[in-house]
Amino acid sequence: MLFREVAEIMEKIEDTTKRLEMTDLLVELFRRARPEEIEKISYLLQGKVRPDYEGVEFGLAEKLITRAISSCTGLSADEVEKMYREIGDLGEVAEKAIIKKAQSKLVSRELTVLDVYNRLYKAALLSGKGATMQKIGMLSSLLSDATSKEAKYIVRMVSGKLRLGIADYTILDALAVAYASGKEDRALIERAYNISSDLGAVAREVAAGGLEALANFKITVGKPIRPMLAERLSSAVEILGKIGPEVAAEYKLDGERVQIHKSGEKVFLFSRRLENITHHYPDAAELVKSGVKVREAILEAECVAVDLDTGDMMPFQELMHRRRKYGVEEAMEQYPVSLFFFDLLYVDGEDLTTQPYTVRRKRLTEVISMSDRMMVVKQVITGDAAEIERMMEQAISEGCEGLVVKDLNAPYRAGAREWSWIKLKREYKAEVVDTLDLVIVGAFWGRGRRAGKYGAFLLASYDEEEDVFRTFAKCGTGFTDEDLENFPKMLDRYRLAHRHARVDSKLEADIWFEPRVVIEVIVSEITLSPIHTCGLGVIREGSGLAGRFPKFTGKVRDDKAPEQATSVTEIVEMYRRQLKKIEEVT
Repeated sequence: MLFREVAEIMEKIEDTTKRLEMTDLLVELFRRARPEEIEKISYLLQGKVRPDYEGVEFGLAEKLITRAISSCTGLSADEVEKMYREIGDLGEVAEKAIIKKAQSKLVSRELTVLDVYNRLYKAALLSGKGATMQKIGMLSSLLSDATSKEAKYIVRMVSGKLRLGIADYTILDALAVAYASGKEDRALIERAYNISSDLGAVAREVAAGGLEALANFKITVGKPIRPMLAERLSSAVEILGKIGPEVAAEYKLDGERVQIHKSGEKVFLFSRRLENITHHYPDAAELVKSGVKVREAILEAECVAVDLDTGDMMPFQELMHRRRKYGVEEAMEQYPVSLFFFDLLYVDGEDLTTQPYTVRRKRLTEVISMSDRMMVVKQVITGDAAEIERMMEQAISEGCEGLVVKDLNAPYRAGAREWSWIKLKREYKAEVVDTLDLVIVGAFWGRGRRAGKYGAFLLASYDEEEDVFRTFAKCGTGFTDEDLENFPKMLDRYRLAHRHARVDSKLEADIWFEPRVVIEVIVSEITLSPIHTCGLGVIREGSGLAGRFPKFTGKVRDDKAPEQATSVTEIVEMYRRQLKKIEEVT
């Protein structure tokens, strides 16, 4: 397949605001490609060459990319940089620069998908002395062979600003339409992805061998499993009514959730977003080597910053000092961590995800050597709401966020958010105060002191059923002057010319973004709203739900993917709980 065919589809996807149309375009593309091409296309559509957990990145800053454009077009670096300042999109700069120089294609062969992928992959793997100059040369050579349109999307991939916003599940939907039929077939494809976290491999196998080939996907140490997620309710009584009569109530710690893979002396730690973060926590890896008593295992734990002098747990913000590229050893001394384990998914060749939670928990306690810095999370098994409430108070007094209450008989459903796990947190118990993790999808220009800057942000919740983001709040408070300076730097790489196809909004923002950045906000209450689309028509026809007096808490949730943000279902349930409390008072 020629790469120009992929570039043409990318252009159509960029222009659409309809998710179904986006899926149809992907189906068209997959049906025209060979299995080995579909694998590469699945990565390229998301601006990658390998799955996230492998950590393969292009590693070229914008200035270096402008040098590559300059080299292949004959324009000076100053000319290219001037174009970039005027246009604001390196991809469009590459496109216009190639058109401007009217480069001849008579002596150039047409690029294939495999040509582009292999050359980008080879460049991404380069490291060490002289690697940067080699990468610039390889990118320049590739752009010299590309048409203007192809160059636009190649540069956007390399710069990390592809802006198509194609989610994993959109690609899975397209694969299901192209190669399967029915919900059961779609579930098989999703299961393969959830236990492998390798979208390209799933696409290749299902395209080459059909659904039967998905049987080849097994849990493997070194390949992270997509995490199971929790729902939320506001009281122990409600939780018992949902999953009782007996439940496991466990501490929910204020740390970073990590999935730990051990194979002999090799240990890997993956974040909730499936990024390899072992280099941030070398001390945690050493704890696992000596403290996990089996050769191979996949475990889940909360990594928490601790004061080694007192044993006290430190807040999440302190732990985030460990998320730095440099000075890891100094950070390790200042912010040491402990591991609190809460699940065991795999041990010495045995897949435990299909086993009930009671079995997994028992096996977990058998494989951990307990110490001051390695322990299993505190748990009680009970059917008494009062006991759960008491444990909740104890957890908060010990520096935890609250509890996670679990169904004793539930298997581990990778990638799913179900009522098998339910969060009970301190914030959720307040009458009219709550915290939510919401996705920035748009911005509004400020006035007065904020003139010329983003003054407020349009925030959305995630609709799991439709795989879209529905607006919930317009937030302009809680941001410091530093935040207002830094947020554009963080967001502008995701800036779009129009509303994203996966964003459902009645409001017209001044600026639109690809749904990527998750922030934590606090609201005084949830109200019916005629202008927001979260839960539209669920409570009252024509009305959605909105957060009243939203305020940024100062926490950017880098550890959460947009699809892991607070869901529409959660917000609807929170509103109903809140309404019930108001009715009880009156």
